Amino acid sequence: MPEADPDLFVVLMAGGSGTRLWPLSTGERPKQLLSLAGERSLLQQTLDRALRLAPPERVLVLTSSRFLPAVIEQLPELPEGLIVAEPVPRDTAGAVALAAAIGRGICPGAVMAVLPADHLITTTAPFVEAVRSAARGAASSEALYTFGIEPDHPATGYGYLEQGEQVDAEAGHFQLLRFREKPDLATAEAFLASGRFLWNSGIFVWRTEVIWREIERHLPGHASALGSLSALFGRPGFEEALAEAFAPLPKISIDFAVMEKAADVRMLRAGFDWCDVGGWPALSAYLPKDQSGNAHRCRLEALQARDNLVFCEDPTEVVALIGVEGLVVVRAGARTLVVPAERAQDIKALVDRMGAGS
Repeated sequence: MPEADPDLFVVLMAGGSGTRLWPLSTGERPKQLLSLAGERSLLQQTLDRALRLAPPERVLVLTSSRFLPAVIEQLPELPEGLIVAEPVPRDTAGAVALAAAIGRGICPGAVMAVLPADHLITTTAPFVEAVRSAARGAASSEALYTFGIEPDHPATGYGYLEQGEQVDAEAGHFQLLRFREKPDLATAEAFLASGRFLWNSGIFVWRTEVIWREIERHLPGHASALGSLSALFGRPGFEEALAEAFAPLPKISIDFAVMEKAADVRMLRAGFDWCDVGGWPALSAYLPKDQSGNAHRCRLEALQARDNLVFCEDPTEVVALIGVEGLVVVRAGARTLVVPAERAQDIKALVDRMGAGS
């Protein structure tokens, strides 16, 4: 008989505050809280997938303190105590260490799955099976699993994973040779041509005790500061202890701090549809299109206009295009963005220049 799936403890990382989807996404309403494709927000869709993997009492959400009320409002399915606000941003190493500390207290012995809450994944069943497959591998080894996404173009905005030899009887499990930072275009083209490099998804699966031992080894300050929170979680004084322990931690990513140094890191080649929605052009594939290739969420009227993307916060708004091509047009409240699609990466620089309140 096939081996049973191990118990999973699922962590949703919901603290990011990207600005590349301005004007819809702002400092107070980040990408994960937005409904971009479908009625539910990216965070809510991530929870829907998480609940296919574990019951609500084994799902933990980590977010920023300024997003906490909105996250609680969006996730009534979860006990409020399982939605935890990081007092200050300390990058993914801080979040993973905190999740591992909490998981050791409430789900000892479980396999932990770490899911970014701002990704768009439209093929739920293959995603669930991929996580379960990685969980089976993690349960029977000391391995740390990450997920590689099959690249379909030489992207320069993603980190890459280099695939090694197959290491598990389950299909798609490989030794991870190395992480590569975001490349220039020539390097990305070489990566794509080699067939050995995949996009780094930021999705992880490992046994809670294994990642905690790696944190103790490579981030002893994190382990020392956060270890006592295992016993305090859900009790009076937890928030005060968290604030005191979290603030002094350095900002560092889990990839750089732990994954690149760990002895047994594996990659699962993901077979599900994935998009991190890193900018408006990426959303085009997930919106309806007219006969001229204009992707839209609005009432669009187009005359001799093609290959544009038009997105309105209020989908009943009317937008008319005449004789234009390759534009991104976004309406949100009193803010409007018009930019050539090839310049969409400059939105962040514009928002940084506009400053707070933009």
